[in-house]
Amino acid sequence: MVTRVATVAFEGIEARAVDVQVQIAPGAVVFMVVGLADKAVAESRERVRSALIASGLALPAKRITVNLAPADLPKEGSHYDLPIALAVMAAIGAIPPDALAGYCVLGELALDGTITAVNGVLPAAMAANSRGLGLICPAATGPEAAWAGGDMDVLAPRSLIQLANHFKGSQVMARPEPAVATTTGRLPDLRDIKGQEGAKRALEIAAAGGHNLLMNGPPGAGKSMLAARLPSILPPLGPRELLEVSMIQSVAGELKGGALSNRRPFRQPHHSASMAALVGGGINARPGEASLAHGGVLFLDELPEFTPQVLDSLRQPMETGEVMIARANHRVTYPARFQLIAAMNPCRCGQALEPGYACRRGPNDRCVAQYGARISGPLLDRIDLRIEVGAVTAADLILPPPAEGSAETAARVASARALQAARFAAHGLTGVVTNATCPVPLIEEMAAPDADGTALIRNAAETMRLSARGFHRVLRVARTLADLDGEEQVRRLHLAEALSYRGRVERPVAA
Repeated sequence: MVTRVATVAFEGIEARAVDVQVQIAPGAVVFMVVGLADKAVAESRERVRSALIASGLALPAKRITVNLAPADLPKEGSHYDLPIALAVMAAIGAIPPDALAGYCVLGELALDGTITAVNGVLPAAMAANSRGLGLICPAATGPEAAWAGGDMDVLAPRSLIQLANHFKGSQVMARPEPAVATTTGRLPDLRDIKGQEGAKRALEIAAAGGHNLLMNGPPGAGKSMLAARLPSILPPLGPRELLEVSMIQSVAGELKGGALSNRRPFRQPHHSASMAALVGGGINARPGEASLAHGGVLFLDELPEFTPQVLDSLRQPMETGEVMIARANHRVTYPARFQLIAAMNPCRCGQALEPGYACRRGPNDRCVAQYGARISGPLLDRIDLRIEVGAVTAADLILPPPAEGSAETAARVASARALQAARFAAHGLTGVVTNATCPVPLIEEMAAPDADGTALIRNAAETMRLSARGFHRVLRVARTLADLDGEEQVRRLHLAEALSYRGRVERPVAA
């Protein structure tokens, strides 16, 4: 007789169904796990054996075969411990054989029989709910699983003994409640920044339309401070975005206590990050910083200090909004619709644009060009807003804090995004929330300028040698500027300001 328990295998944030089959038959005493399992799954034999012994059960002196079907699907992770243990318990009669029929199971076992937390409970719960199943998961991740559906049967035991008692009717476990992450402290406020009014304006435009932004300026100008205050003016995550972001965080093990938060992610990797760390990969094809920033902000400080190959790996996700990691036996796709905010110095010494400064590395223009050349042209073409952030003077620093802070700016951003949401809903676009992600045919219709604006962008496209991508990104920024002004028509002044942000960040090399 074969005992079956349902569980899942993860491919990106997708949870694919896996059938755990256990057979106990006469023969040589052996505990065998088959089905293309990795090292962590193969080691589950010893964890299951010890957990059962600690729970007062002993494995029979027979041949125990565990098959993880489908056999051609790679099985990775420690979450197969609990389904294997429960299938063995059902096979030896420790729990009713039909008790597990309506559940999907995942969890890791400790040697003393307690059930410890695993990654990916939220996508597993969503998959189980879509298949009409309940979920058995560790107690630490029960609040996370409860978000999958209010009527879904969720069991979150702390140990094998507690779960066995529940199935026998001697103990009843309550359904866990969905948990919401508590906000700790206030976000950094724009009121903390004195001066830099032009940079604040660019930050507001970037937040309103979801545009990528590059700030170029000397050390100490406030570039990192500006970027750190972007989350304070971004609207909270919508229900669809919250689900996608939380599923990625669940797979990556970033959900603390199973609690979900509607704050947009803000990821700030160090410039020494590898390609696998930034876009994802490694042995188990884990999500990288680009996917962990999905729905939020990816801030790259000291942009030219990143390896050029690592930076260029962002070009595809910036265009498509997803990362595909290819392996010899399978492919994994993670969402990666992030907003890139980058900061850089004008040159390696950082002072090349200062009046009267002579760079030790040669002419200032040549030093600037060589440093900026570490950023490829195709990557720059994908950045909508490029601004120069000048040094803050002492006269700015002694002034009192500005009257307007993040709250006032956030209100304007929310109004602009509400206009965008209504416009996209009228066209039946459910997955598009900002002008930056609007499809090209639609942005040409939505951002069609007036007669003066058409003449301006035609001449500017030839003078500035805009690529097709650059042309459409100018239209997207102009559409955002019109939304901030509350205007339906994109006018010449909107296009003029949008074109001013397409200036190159490096200076031409001196002859």
